[in-house]
Amino acid sequence: MQSRVARVTLTFAITAGALIFSGCATTGGRISQHPEMYQSLPPRDQALVSQGQIRPGMTMDAVWLAWGTPDQKIPASVRGRPAETWVYLRYETPPSYGGPYYYGPFDWSYIPPKFIYPIRAVTFSNARVAYFGYLAPP
Repeated sequence: MQSRVARVTLTFAITAGALIFSGCATTGGRISQHPEMYQSLPPRDQALVSQGQIRPGMTMDAVWLAWGTPDQKIPASVRGRPAETWVYLRYETPPSYGGPYYYGPFDWSYIPPKFIYPIRAVTFSNARVAYFGYLAPP
């Protein structure tokens, strides 16, 4: 009986943890977690954000709601004004790869390589979108 209770508790804890950590992983999740941020946007921006799209002139909050947290933030200065570029990366593992292997504490283990490349970027000037782009994968 104790092991059944422990299994149910563990299953519940894992499920709750997954929901907590994935709550802001989607546009809808970010909007539902921060409705006040979404409601403060103009109707045109709300429509774009809910579709995961952005436009020049949007605020950083609107871009965060639409695209999420960037993988890299690059601060800069343009004509003496603060600027920042957000870069979003994709991590991809090829479908089949023959190595490398390493000897772990229990047996030989497969470590697939990860290819990392930028997929989109947005540059802000005065905390508003100056320009953005989608980058083609290599």
